[in-house]
Amino acid sequence: MIADERRERPPAADLAERADQASAGGPGAGLVSSPPLVVGKTPGVMADDVLPEAGRKVLRFHLARMLAQEPGTREGSDPEALHRMRVATRRMRAAWRVFGEGYQRGRTKRHRRRLREVAGRLGAVRDLDVLIEAGEAYLATQSRTEQRSVAPLFAAWREQRDDARILLVRELESDGYKRWVDDFRDFVRNEGAGAAAVIPTVPHRIRDRAASQIWTAYEQVRAYEPVLRWADVATLHELRITAKWLRYTLEFVRECLGPDTAALIARVTAMQDHLGLMHDADVAASMARAFLVERSGRLSEVESAAIGRYLMDREREVARLRRTVGPVWRGVGGLAFRRGLGRAVAVL
Repeated sequence: MIADERRERPPAADLAERADQASAGGPGAGLVSSPPLVVGKTPGVMADDVLPEAGRKVLRFHLARMLAQEPGTREGSDPEALHRMRVATRRMRAAWRVFGEGYQRGRTKRHRRRLREVAGRLGAVRDLDVLIEAGEAYLATQSRTEQRSVAPLFAAWREQRDDARILLVRELESDGYKRWVDDFRDFVRNEGAGAAAVIPTVPHRIRDRAASQIWTAYEQVRAYEPVLRWADVATLHELRITAKWLRYTLEFVRECLGPDTAALIARVTAMQDHLGLMHDADVAASMARAFLVERSGRLSEVESAAIGRYLMDREREVARLRRTVGPVWRGVGGLAFRRGLGRAVAVL
């Protein structure tokens, strides 16, 4: 999976307006049949919220964001719309992980499964968009002869991206997707829907649960410390995913936490972005290598050599980013981060 969360999303007020247009006959009319979701600038999770209702706030917030980006994603004219739609699905999937114990699994299974399918379709397109965008940046530094010689690789990636877009649009136009959106919208609106029963003496509020969840997420990140110096790219990719869960856990309840939280999230994001760039370069190198093997009989010597140079450029970038993991790791693995984390959760 290509790293893909490095830019800001549109303001929630704009999202709500665009979702309203989709329901009222404006751009994207006909995509939804129920009234639009109305959300604020943040999910609004409070310390006294019970687990399922805190999760419902997060899910409602990011579902509104997802739906607001659907018209642009379907049209294909704005790659950033697809990017933001994918980010929203990622955060909803993460919300199920953070707040999932508050729900009856049998009653929410269909929502989780369909969300995973939609996220997969979005990811298939966006991952190739990221590869192509990075490839175009590389081409901008090369001579015209080199650009022409490496062109078959990027043409193949664009063809794959276009095929993935067809499958994505087919999914978004399906009756099953539209029914799921309507059902999921009802779920995130209705307090108590799908909530698991709890007894009063079982920790079930955010103030009771968030601190342990945050520390557990941090412990999973810190567990990579002994192997960091020798870690291969695959292990560092796993670290990036683990860091992402820590970041999401903090973000979902940040309004309940102390003032250190913003700086903590920024440090985790910096490490996640560094590792994401390394992963992107590694994927590009792997795909270029596979392309050279598969098309060896159909490429000229000049084309093979140019694509080989692009492959080596990506491998060098992987090596550079791997060598420079230390500073971003220390920002998260150090004592200052732990002290800040302690202050952030102490207010719960």
